Amino acid sequence: MKAGIHPAYNEVKVICACGHTFATRSTHKGDMRVEICSSCHPFFTGKQKLIDTEGRVDRFQKKYANVVPKAGKKKLETVKA
Repeated sequence: MKAGIHPAYNEVKVICACGHTFATRSTHKGDMRVEICSSCHPFFTGKQKLIDTEGRVDRFQKKYANVVPKAGKKKLETVKA
């Protein structure tokens, strides 16, 4: 390899929003902050955790709580209680 053309490949600390930290190597300078990691990702944990800061999930669930799909049709029909 030519000297002087490759970036420095140093050890960095990765900090997740859930609080989990681990060390890896990267050309990134300084610590890396991520929103989701293997400790809190649903694929690895088997648990679904919805990260909702603006209430979008709650609004969606309230809006479509009484909707029942017709058998085999595209349109949705609301159930009136």
